[in-house]
Amino acid sequence: MLTAHAPRSMPRPTPAPDAHDARPSRLEGWLDRLTRPIMPLALPIVALLFLQWPLRDWIGAGSAQANDLAQTLFALYVAAALRHAGRRGAHLVSRPDLAQAGSRRMRALRSIGAPLGTLPWALFVCWQGAPMVAHSVRGLERFPETANPGYFIVKAALLALAALLALQALADLWRAVRAAAAEASA
Repeated sequence: MLTAHAPRSMPRPTPAPDAHDARPSRLEGWLDRLTRPIMPLALPIVALLFLQWPLRDWIGAGSAQANDLAQTLFALYVAAALRHAGRRGAHLVSRPDLAQAGSRRMRALRSIGAPLGTLPWALFVCWQGAPMVAHSVRGLERFPETANPGYFIVKAALLALAALLALQALADLWRAVRAAAAEASA
């Protein structure tokens, strides 16, 4: 008989290799200091999204402004949160039990492969997105449906997300290569 409940002992997510064991690099420390203050934006985002219904249904005004502000804050939040979650090994982990599985060589390949897969795409988004973002910022682009200011911030958050992911991938790659070199020389 099939059951719909989860097994008793679910594997706990394992942090990315060396995510907490090694001291963060200067770059990661700087990225952490940059992104940590953005994390509390989750609370105003939830409040703004919740307020849309009373503003629309009871007051009859302000719901579009609340939605646009929530979109802007959400874009900034996601840009910081994805990098932050990746740094902690909590993002895109389909099989956390595999983080430490396999031979040393296989673990080294996984720790090098992840940033090598992320870095080119993040750089590509930076390269392709920069002209669009620059145009949007120069024109202080507004939200298309409401003409409220701030849409350029949503587009700038795309570039911030890609840049943060590229910098984190560089830090992860540096750590993985150094660890692989240390194991090879040992």
